[in-house]
Amino acid sequence: MNMATVIRFFQDGGIFMFPIGLILIVGTAIVIERFIFLSNAKKMNRDAFDRILAMLQKKDYQGALNVGKSSEAPVAKIISAGLQRMAQSSRREDIELAMEEGVMEAVPRLERRTGYLATLANVATLLGLLGTIAGLSEAFGAVSNADPSEKAALLSASIAVAMNATAFGLFTAIPLLLSHSFIQSRTLEIVDSLEMAGVKCMNILTHAQDLMAKQRAETNSPK
Repeated sequence: MNMATVIRFFQDGGIFMFPIGLILIVGTAIVIERFIFLSNAKKMNRDAFDRILAMLQKKDYQGALNVGKSSEAPVAKIISAGLQRMAQSSRREDIELAMEEGVMEAVPRLERRTGYLATLANVATLLGLLGTIAGLSEAFGAVSNADPSEKAALLSASIAVAMNATAFGLFTAIPLLLSHSFIQSRTLEIVDSLEMAGVKCMNILTHAQDLMAKQRAETNSPK
């Protein structure tokens, strides 16, 4: 399909081709932006978690806290919130609540603009159908006064042109829906990794607190 055919297809679809084309451009921009953002977030989370985990295993809580404060990775912010709460309260429930708050703050950033893709896909489909209906109405009106021997040929040609809007609407909607599903799946994968990282760090912190409590009890116990 050469460029002239594409231009002719676009022109024959009528005025509704323009908003559908705008939706395709906006939707493509959102897909690219979300893919880059989520890829960077996944990489930052992995790097930050490896650094913080090594510090927690060495019981370097201040170093882990500094990394959490300086890093933009969501997992770093979550663990940093737990460490800050641990300095105020040693109860596991309080630390878990602080980390859960961190997850709740991170999720909206990960899901931002993803929902627009499904909406744009639905609007593109509806605009395509509306363009086809408008085209068919115009086609029936145009052939109503035509010669009876030419009506069938004129009507079939007009219907073929009118269907361009629906075809372009579906051409726009299908990739956007697939992209929405892919990005949503990738987002859920990152959210699950955040929760897993929080639980893993929580277990390390709890184990360290239990050892400290046990050592204090042994120290204070009568000989």
